[in-house]
Amino acid sequence: MSNRSTITEFLLLPFADTRELQLLHFVLFLGIYLAALLGNGLILSAVACDHRLHTPMYFFLLNLALLDLGCISTTLPKAMANALWNNRAIPYQGCAAQVFFFVLLFGAEYYVLTVMSYDRYVAICKPLHYGSLLGSRACAQMAAAAWGSGFLNAVLHTATTFSLPLCQGNVVDQFFCEIPQILKLSCSESWLREIVLLVVTLCLAFTCFVFISFSYVQILRTVLRMPFHQGRHKAFSMCLPHLAVVSLFVSSVLFAYLKPPSISSTSQDLMVTVLYSVVPPALNPLIYSIRNQELKEALRKLFGHMLLWHQ
Repeated sequence: MSNRSTITEFLLLPFADTRELQLLHFVLFLGIYLAALLGNGLILSAVACDHRLHTPMYFFLLNLALLDLGCISTTLPKAMANALWNNRAIPYQGCAAQVFFFVLLFGAEYYVLTVMSYDRYVAICKPLHYGSLLGSRACAQMAAAAWGSGFLNAVLHTATTFSLPLCQGNVVDQFFCEIPQILKLSCSESWLREIVLLVVTLCLAFTCFVFISFSYVQILRTVLRMPFHQGRHKAFSMCLPHLAVVSLFVSSVLFAYLKPPSISSTSQDLMVTVLYSVVPPALNPLIYSIRNQELKEALRKLFGHMLLWHQ
């Protein structure tokens, strides 16, 4: 990489200027991180240990929990360490690793959410074909495609971004290494390659969004034709958590990247980035478990076994 010899580290944006506020931010984000670890860890354990949850819906939920854990672990621990030790530096290799893993996990999560909308569509609109369309092999292939797409996306973006010569310093205006902020440090017209790649990625993301929207339009039409209130209630219980997670994911990302420059500021950009990169991994387990009786029962069973094991 041509700029590796001139830049050995980047300086991340601190959450606050005073030591007291830095420690307050550390405690706050430690709480969020522990909540994300606990919530997603419980979902992973419940799905893995309870054979009744070995279904396509919970298989994809397990993948989502893994991606949430990886995504928040890519950015938050380094930010917390910097706040605790009053340090802003991140090594060049560490910055590249953050970009790679964040793009991989963030992209794969969006693709998994897209696949989950297809799962809900088949379960409600084509229940008689559910077993044939979403067998174990098909589920494994769709999950592998989501992870593989995220990996390919991450390789292309990381290689392109860190091949650019950087001459605008090494200060990244974000609490973790983010591609748009690193592009601001470039002094070469070759950054257009990364812009083209970002546009292609956005087009793919928009295609996924159209697919999710189409799936839910079909689901809504099917649900409204159901004759019994109980059937409608069950269908909405299956779909509302996923729809809430998708809405939180998409709305926060759109606000972060499409808001007018006139209302943009460093502190606001920082908070918006926290909204889309830190909050969803902590909230997703709560959203999925709050109305899911099967998952609640599996968690109660898991806690019961843990208590018996300790006695």
